[in-house]
Amino acid sequence: MSMESKVTERVRNMPPSGIRKFFDIVQEMEDAISLGVGEPDFVTPWGMREAAIYALEQGKTQYTSNWGDFRLREAIARYMRTRFSLNYDPHQQILVTVGGSEGIDLAMRAFISPGDEVLIPDPSYVSYAPGVTLAMGTPIAVRTYAEHGFSLQPEDLEAAITERSRILVLPYPNNPTGGIMRREDLERIAPVIMRHDLLVISDEIYAELYYGEGRHVSIAELPGMQERTILLSGMSKCMAMTGWRVGYACGPKELIAAMLKIHQYVIMCAPIMGQMAALEGLVSEMDNGFREISRMRRAYNRRRRIMHHGFNSMGLPCFEPLGAFYCFPCIQSTGMSSEEFCQHLLREEKVAVVPGTAFGESGEGYVRASYAASQEKITEALQRIARFVEKHIQ
Repeated sequence: MSMESKVTERVRNMPPSGIRKFFDIVQEMEDAISLGVGEPDFVTPWGMREAAIYALEQGKTQYTSNWGDFRLREAIARYMRTRFSLNYDPHQQILVTVGGSEGIDLAMRAFISPGDEVLIPDPSYVSYAPGVTLAMGTPIAVRTYAEHGFSLQPEDLEAAITERSRILVLPYPNNPTGGIMRREDLERIAPVIMRHDLLVISDEIYAELYYGEGRHVSIAELPGMQERTILLSGMSKCMAMTGWRVGYACGPKELIAAMLKIHQYVIMCAPIMGQMAALEGLVSEMDNGFREISRMRRAYNRRRRIMHHGFNSMGLPCFEPLGAFYCFPCIQSTGMSSEEFCQHLLREEKVAVVPGTAFGESGEGYVRASYAASQEKITEALQRIARFVEKHIQ
């Protein structure tokens, strides 16, 4: 009997993560440097770790409400008001999730019916298209371009919309490109969204890692958009809490209630110790002028400049990333595909980067490199990559 035949076709046909493949290889390679995974090299600030320890010492090991601890939801509501002038009711409009990833999954399953089309800027994070497929929808790639800063253009969005279009995923600041969408960019696509009555799933996990002028602007801040937007975020990237798995979803009460139904049956609640750490972190940051977040952002900004300059200096044209912690250099001059470049680089110089094709078809000819690694590792990796490129550039 073939056990593979027991697996659904949509899962059988789903490729494994292009990020994790290279990560797994580099873990077993001596003296290798990984620029592959979006994992901050910072440790979660001590006050947050201490809050989790204290919760354990107090015996706080039970379930919280399915919604999440109410004090954390209140803190998230205060954060959204303070940072983005967005008002959400912590009783009905905020759901604490197991990382931002669960929020993506909940939104896909709650709002996609079989055959619905979901528009996804391409390239984008690896989970969106598989999430749509698992929800029995159809992912539709909307290509973005380096000459536009990898921002979503209204004419490209309009051209991709059909009568089956239901949802737009808006992942900015963007992984893998580092692209952002400024207020004026959002104002250009908002009329298209409203004209076609699209729901927006806005993944803003990198909102605090923004290096442009001013601050990140959420599409929910635009007139008429908050009532049709599910805003997803979390503390993984900006507070170095990747392993704690605490995220959240904000949106209209009817939509959050629908996500809660799925969450309560399959997850129950996010781990209480992680919630206590996140609560301490949010409150402390708001009370202290976002000190730790600012410190991490300054460090990422220094690394960003080093990596961006390094790729351009070695002859790999690289758009200047203004958000997240990734560079997305073009490697077409080497004559290799994205996959070949990554495989040869890992084998010859022991540096792991991710093929652009892991993030969509339009990622061909690019690779993603994370500057969440230490400055020392970035400098050494760039030297190795430059040596590799010098041997292979055409």
